[in-house]
Amino acid sequence: MIENELATDFIALTRQGILNDYRLVCESRQASLLGRKDVMGGRAKFGIFGDGKELAQVAMSKVFHKGDFRSGYYRDQTIVAALGNLTWQQYFSQLYGHADVAFDPHTAGRSMNNHYTTRFLDENGLWKSQVDTYNHINDLAPTAGQIPRSVGLAYASKLYRQNEELWSMTHFSRKGNEITFGTIGDASTSQGMFWETMNAAGVLQVPLLMSVWDDGFGISVPVEYQTTKGSISKALAGLQRHEEEAGIEIFTVKAWDYVGLLETYRKAEEICRRDHVPVLVHVQEVTQPQGHSSSGTHTRYKSAERLEWEKNWDCNRKFKEWILNNGYANEDELDEIDEQAKKLIRNQRNDAWKAYNEAIVKEQKEALTLIEAAVQESRFKEELLQLIDEVQREFVPLHRYNTTAVRKTLRILRSENIPAKKALADWLKKNTEINHDRFSSYVYSQSPESPLKIVPVAPIYDDESPFVDGREVVRANFGALFANDPRIVALGEDVGKIGDVNQGFAGLQELFGELRITDTGIRETTIIGQGIGLAIRGLKPIVEIQYFDYVFYALATLTDDLASLHYRTKGGQKAPVIIRTRGHRLEGIWHSGSPMASVIHSLRGLHVCVPRNLTQAAGMYNTLLRGDDPALVVEPLNGYRLKERMPSNPGEFCVPLGQIEVLREGTDVTIVTYGSMCRIVLEAAEELAQTGISAEVIDVQTLLPFDVDHQILKSIKKTNRVIFADEDMPGGGSGYMMQQVLDEQNAYKWLDSAPRCVSAKPHRPAYSSDGDYFSKPNVEDIFEAVYQLISEASPDQYPEFC
Repeated sequence: MIENELATDFIALTRQGILNDYRLVCESRQASLLGRKDVMGGRAKFGIFGDGKELAQVAMSKVFHKGDFRSGYYRDQTIVAALGNLTWQQYFSQLYGHADVAFDPHTAGRSMNNHYTTRFLDENGLWKSQVDTYNHINDLAPTAGQIPRSVGLAYASKLYRQNEELWSMTHFSRKGNEITFGTIGDASTSQGMFWETMNAAGVLQVPLLMSVWDDGFGISVPVEYQTTKGSISKALAGLQRHEEEAGIEIFTVKAWDYVGLLETYRKAEEICRRDHVPVLVHVQEVTQPQGHSSSGTHTRYKSAERLEWEKNWDCNRKFKEWILNNGYANEDELDEIDEQAKKLIRNQRNDAWKAYNEAIVKEQKEALTLIEAAVQESRFKEELLQLIDEVQREFVPLHRYNTTAVRKTLRILRSENIPAKKALADWLKKNTEINHDRFSSYVYSQSPESPLKIVPVAPIYDDESPFVDGREVVRANFGALFANDPRIVALGEDVGKIGDVNQGFAGLQELFGELRITDTGIRETTIIGQGIGLAIRGLKPIVEIQYFDYVFYALATLTDDLASLHYRTKGGQKAPVIIRTRGHRLEGIWHSGSPMASVIHSLRGLHVCVPRNLTQAAGMYNTLLRGDDPALVVEPLNGYRLKERMPSNPGEFCVPLGQIEVLREGTDVTIVTYGSMCRIVLEAAEELAQTGISAEVIDVQTLLPFDVDHQILKSIKKTNRVIFADEDMPGGGSGYMMQQVLDEQNAYKWLDSAPRCVSAKPHRPAYSSDGDYFSKPNVEDIFEAVYQLISEASPDQYPEFC
């Protein structure tokens, strides 16, 4: 051993390596300190930082390989910087909200600070290699929100290792050698998402290495209120593996123990990567020098003794002491490193602020020049000069100030016809498009693989095409899909052995194996998490929520993570998972729901498909699996045993998204509906025809997107009346459809009668056939709603009867 080197069975360190680590923890700490100052000084709206976690994250970075994944949250700046995925200028650019991928490549200013991303989509939205990069899945702020997907990221490694058909996918995996690093604050382990994930990881035996940063508090609430026994490692001890039993491995280590951290992470990584065993690393005695965030100070809830302890046991301070005590450097050398770190962070911060300012000030000059031109031409000089002064007096420049000034100027000039007015209007139009790109673009895929670009293909029938149960159509379609693409996997409760509760996968596990069609426990949140992780890693998962009512178990993960992933990374990441469920009419309060409004308004970023039968559902799956957006498909619960013709091209026919289908042509009224309501409405239309009323019946097919070609408007121009019918509660799905047609399509201009909605009662559906009839819209409800509309226009021909 040469001088100033340290070696154990697990680690070997040099003096230079140790000093490089010290330099990094100093830089990270200074970034946290200066970041908080910038928030308090008004340069940024909010700040949350990773101070106190620096040393543990340096240790973690030593065992993080290219191709590995991190699923973390807003405390992980040090490891991201250690792996070369973050410059300190980018760190401050994100803090300021610089809405430009060139300066904030992680979120383009869309997320608050400390939310990091590896951009593994190219400029066209197509996959880049994941095996040559350190992969950070965009961080989440909702407590424990990052955890469910971590089990899916790790589960992908299991599939890549065990399924030889996937070994050719060398851009996504090196035969499953990748591990997933999860990170979470100790207080957030109280969330059910965390417990569900750790249990699922133990059951699945996947390479998930979960680090818990334990600083003893959840904001102001101490750990004694959070966790049984005051320790997450003790609370999870029942999951500890043994020789005879699989489970998880558990390590504990102090946040200030440099050598202990290095050894612990080396042991944990080796077990996790080699054996695909999930590991928990409980990092204890973490400090939080600046408190939880910029929203307050921890002096309000920590005692003087605790604050003194945190000062003395701060990981950076203890690391410095360890270096000095072991002779790796002297005080002057470390002070010099500390000063260099301060200077570097100041310079990087100043560069970020300068770049942020320049982008907005350039735009501001354009706007003010146009307003100044208006001053020369307008009689409202004083008002315009006041606007100019207000913009110039703003301390922190914002795009909104420029846009607001121009909009107010146009308002002031509304009664004048001067040349400057057009120039301002042109600028506003151009800038509206620019700001749409900055703040509202990439909700959905814009790539060549967008499901909206998939060419429709009709199902093929011939004289020999038999009538079969609807379930057999979707089963044959899944069989064809799985035979043609090894990337497709399905998982969920009862999906495997029995082929799902409605037999859509019957017998397919026997054909394609448990790795591709597999059962799960009753754990909706991590079923979705598995799907997200698999999709991020290049596979094509179909994950099942057994009944639509159960979607609420997983709604936080769906809306906080999946639905916004493509948006909040500005097209940098995607997770094209398909959620399969079934809903609408069956029996009772928890098995026949149709909470469409909840989904529509929570899941912008997903396509929401509402097929009326299983052939349509199959065609939608074919479209979605050729595309690259996530989607929810709600199959009609009462359709599995209804007869449909079996297409001769399963796996090939594709239903276009966002395009309606006219099921019955008519001239007197347009009825817009979807899903199981289509049969109800068609039956009512037949009865209406017997009274001389001609109803046009439209199936919207998808709620997101909705009638992209405005075909419903074309129908209303013909009939001049419209009814929106669905099984959601009043103001729900029907209200959404009305808004889309009357507001977005301006269909009100062609109405001769007030638009109507026919919805379910404002409560969960009651049990039994009677409960269904009196809770949800029925044939008589539709008939009477239409008849009343027509009666209002022609009371003599259609007299009231009830």
